[in-house]
Amino acid sequence: MNSIYSEQELREMGLKSVGKNTKISRKCSIYMPEKISIGDNTRIDDFCCLVGGEKGINIGSNVHIAHYCLLGGTGGITIKDFAGVSSRTALYSATDDYLGSSLTGPTIPKKYLNVTKGEIVLNKHVIIGTNSTVLPNVTIGEGSAVGAHSLVTKSLAPWGVYVGVPVKRIKDRKKDLLLLEEAFLKEVAEERLNEKC
Repeated sequence: MNSIYSEQELREMGLKSVGKNTKISRKCSIYMPEKISIGDNTRIDDFCCLVGGEKGINIGSNVHIAHYCLLGGTGGITIKDFAGVSSRTALYSATDDYLGSSLTGPTIPKKYLNVTKGEIVLNKHVIIGTNSTVLPNVTIGEGSAVGAHSLVTKSLAPWGVYVGVPVKRIKDRKKDLLLLEEAFLKEVAEERLNEKC
């Protein structure tokens, strides 16, 4: 048996939408697939967990989500084109109150909870390092990189390199990759044109 779902199997799974050449491991757990959209040429590796939730998960094209990642979409998650999420990273678009003013956990009725929900947006060319955590109501600006073992609690400006708990901007990120993106997309367009001829 192939370790990657076929395009037909992905469509039958009931995903909201799925692009071409999308590779998702059979060892990936997907909950509420009807709330999950995935673009072209995206790869999701073994032991990831995607929970569509109320607001859903929208993943663009040419995105890589590495092994053991968690995407909880209760408050909504958007990952734009060419972004990457390294292994053992968690994107929590909802979180319990840890200060003791309410009960916590999924076995407790809502009236006893104080859950914070809010969309997480990883803009184009964002990369998140291994073992990092992103909390609700965070937008990471285009081209920013978050170093390994970091905690993101607030939105980050574009084209920065951020590290730490909580993260701090340590320097600017180069934009050379924009020229590489342009060349890559031109090559893909030429290949498609040649296939049609």
